[in-house]
Amino acid sequence: MSIYSRLAKTSLIICGSVWLASCAINTPLPPWPASLPEAALPPPAPAAAPSAAPPAASAWQASKSRWVPVPWSDLPGFDKDNLFEAWNAWIKSCERPGPTFAPLCADVRRLSIGSADEQRAWMIERLQPLRVESLSGVADGQLTSYFEPIFRASRQQSAAFNVPLYQAPATLRRGQPWFSRQDIDTLPEAQAALQGLEIAWLEDPIDALLLHIQGSGRLQLTQADGSLRTVRVAFAGSNEQPYRSVNAWLQEQGVSKVNPWPDATKAWAAQNPQRVQQLLWSNPRYIFFKEEPMSAIDSSTGPRGAQGVPLTAGRSIAVDPGSIPYGTPVWLSTPGPSVQLQKLVMAQDTGSAIVGAVRADYFAGTGPEAGALASKVNQPLRLWVLWPR
Repeated sequence: MSIYSRLAKTSLIICGSVWLASCAINTPLPPWPASLPEAALPPPAPAAAPSAAPPAASAWQASKSRWVPVPWSDLPGFDKDNLFEAWNAWIKSCERPGPTFAPLCADVRRLSIGSADEQRAWMIERLQPLRVESLSGVADGQLTSYFEPIFRASRQQSAAFNVPLYQAPATLRRGQPWFSRQDIDTLPEAQAALQGLEIAWLEDPIDALLLHIQGSGRLQLTQADGSLRTVRVAFAGSNEQPYRSVNAWLQEQGVSKVNPWPDATKAWAAQNPQRVQQLLWSNPRYIFFKEEPMSAIDSSTGPRGAQGVPLTAGRSIAVDPGSIPYGTPVWLSTPGPSVQLQKLVMAQDTGSAIVGAVRADYFAGTGPEAGALASKVNQPLRLWVLWPR
């Protein structure tokens, strides 16, 4: 959840959750370093993992990638990860496991109270690491990041709160293009179809665009007694129009500084108020939402991803399901430059911008701090799926 979901985000937040896409600009990735630190693993038992990678001929093939069996020692940092953090995400995947991983879920739940050494030993015994490559054998890919924003909102339209968030209209059909973003703002027939479907109203059209890009978020609504009530708005559909990067459009207009998102975009909008609609309309894609009440438990988790389970900050990724199936445990390695990661994550979401064999969108969490991290991540990536033996 994990949607223009959910285009390459290059240099700013990719926005993947809940079937979303990206708000990227096209800048090249930094080169992968000549070498990465390798895990100092104790030698595994021969039955648990091979001492050398099998020949390439033994590679497995998915529809958009191939997987090459490798020894556990190929996974950088495997002996150092705090696996209990990932175990919580794995238990969530077991709420809706596919047939391949369902037989492992009893052990996964049992090991939730196990030590990291016990969890690691079980993984080595039960799983085979396979390096993810493109069909042409390229192992280097791209990592971006997304998050769940929080905005003030109102149930009633006013001079301050005048940007609507809509439920899906009855005439919306998956796979069939509906009115574009510009049509929704200007055509009477589009506005008539959305009449009465307002969930809430935001203050800033750039915030609304960011929420559309991320695919889900939290709204802080002021109650009659002055207290705040927080609700979640989750992806409920799109107008099936193509996604266009607003930042790429800004670059075409000669704007050199488009990051950090959305601050740089808001600064440009403040200086060019007469062109804000043109900026918004440069992206025809439009997202519709459904409201979800939040309990105290919900507040500690992310929105639901495409697998249908809540996302876990720092441990959930969006992937191309043609390369990696939902619910698959994945070893992720990236050298930076914004953040260096070597950790176990779960493939629990997707997005229309998340396309290709070695491609992932890293769920950073909820709120401004997560957004600050997500806006920086655009860097090289390598992935290994961990598949049952």
